[in-house]
Amino acid sequence: WTAQTAHGLPLTEVFHIINETTREPAINPVDKVLADGLVTGLANHTILIRRDGQEFSIEDSAAPIRDSKQQLIGVVMVFHDVTQARAISRQLSWQATHDALTELYNRRYFESKVEEMVETAIQQNQHHVLCYLDLDQFKVVNDTSGHLAGDELLRQLVRLLKRHIRAADTMARLGGDEFGILLDQCPLDRAVNIAEDIRQAIADYPFIWQDQIFRIGASIGLVVVDSNSTNATAVMSAADAACYAAKYRGRNRIQIYQKDNAELTQQRQERHWSVVIRQALEKNCFCLYRQEIIQTAQSEGPHPITFYEVLVRMLNSAGEIISPAEFIPSAERYGLMPMLDRWIIQTCLINLEQQLQEGVANVLYSINLSGTSLNDEQFLEFVIAQFEKFRVPPNCICFEITETAAIADFKCATSFIRVLNRLGCRFALDDFGTGMSSFAYLKALPVDFLKIDGDFIQGMMADSTTEAIVESIHRIGNVMGLQTIAESVENNLLLTKMQTIGVDFVQGYGIGYPSFWC
Repeated sequence: WTAQTAHGLPLTEVFHIINETTREPAINPVDKVLADGLVTGLANHTILIRRDGQEFSIEDSAAPIRDSKQQLIGVVMVFHDVTQARAISRQLSWQATHDALTELYNRRYFESKVEEMVETAIQQNQHHVLCYLDLDQFKVVNDTSGHLAGDELLRQLVRLLKRHIRAADTMARLGGDEFGILLDQCPLDRAVNIAEDIRQAIADYPFIWQDQIFRIGASIGLVVVDSNSTNATAVMSAADAACYAAKYRGRNRIQIYQKDNAELTQQRQERHWSVVIRQALEKNCFCLYRQEIIQTAQSEGPHPITFYEVLVRMLNSAGEIISPAEFIPSAERYGLMPMLDRWIIQTCLINLEQQLQEGVANVLYSINLSGTSLNDEQFLEFVIAQFEKFRVPPNCICFEITETAAIADFKCATSFIRVLNRLGCRFALDDFGTGMSSFAYLKALPVDFLKIDGDFIQGMMADSTTEAIVESIHRIGNVMGLQTIAESVENNLLLTKMQTIGVDFVQGYGIGYPSFWC
């Protein structure tokens, strides 16, 4: 608007503002000041529509103008464009509830929806069905054609699945090749028909990749959510158990949760993994790898730090390496991680003590801790005892905890970190950004490093918004006195981007592959 075209018109016609969500007209702050005589601001999520129809997210404040006798004689209004900042905020919010690859809801959001459904089922005597789906033979695609093929298969299957569920239903990616579907107010017989349609559609779907045709199946577990349900954890566990039972019976089939059978199946799985991991620990069938983390800028000190992340691998009876992706999820599921974390810490300190005696100096080794270890009351005592036992200065050790684990039991995590901080240990918040809704909790969490989740780093190659998110995380981290580490830096282009942004440390295949340590 020019001053000439705006002159004499009502303010609401020139300053056209609406609510971003409802698209209803927003309360004009000038009118409110004239009515109340007080400084006021816009409500959140306000959009300004320019004369040509273009929309901008704005923030605004208005204040009264008074004469010498304090009589209200006018209003001054100030507003500014926050479109980019609000877009980043929306992106962060989306990332907190969605899976980046498939754009479905993520596990965290899905579990909250399950909790809501359990509550409505109990309070309003409603009837829902949870469908837990695990793809069969998906690993064959990844192993023979690579992860790009596996990712594309998942995207195609998601489009296929969406055609078989109703608008009221909720679908999420729960893990690598695991999906959850909440069938809202659905009787069991109808749910069985939907699940069978999904199973058949997946079985019939030919996935073509570079002249190869793959056919996979799906094992599906169903559990009823009704007034007899107790909580979301129990419902998810039952659905998971039914899915495992379907796999156990031969895959590519549907299993309705039946308490007795599912419990036997779950116990069988627990015993299996308990025996495998315990035997591996007793026979020393684990080994440690390490991957270097380097500084992006030249250190100002005379002795730059040598920084590694400690990684664990399992050896099978033939001495072949088993990837952590194969045994860690099951170890976490059945509560075996504290035992494994103890072995990793003790083995790391034994090896590091020997290196320090040989003259190695100014090193920092980063050890991952599971959420279950953080919640183990005896685990902290164990860690302290290891530093008393081995001659390794605590400042040579950095513990990594995931953002989701830290938030899950914030009080426990903060207490754990503070105790070891006093000894000299450092801490890194791993996978930062995956579950984030706010930076506020960082002020109370005494960590030293932020490890920016690898999905964000990889996403920078094709998405400028993701690059802005990485820049924001780095800037805010530095303002808080934290050093940032970029994961999954796989090539020189990403390394250059990290150096340009100013990220303090980088890690990934573009820097160095994990190598055997001990």
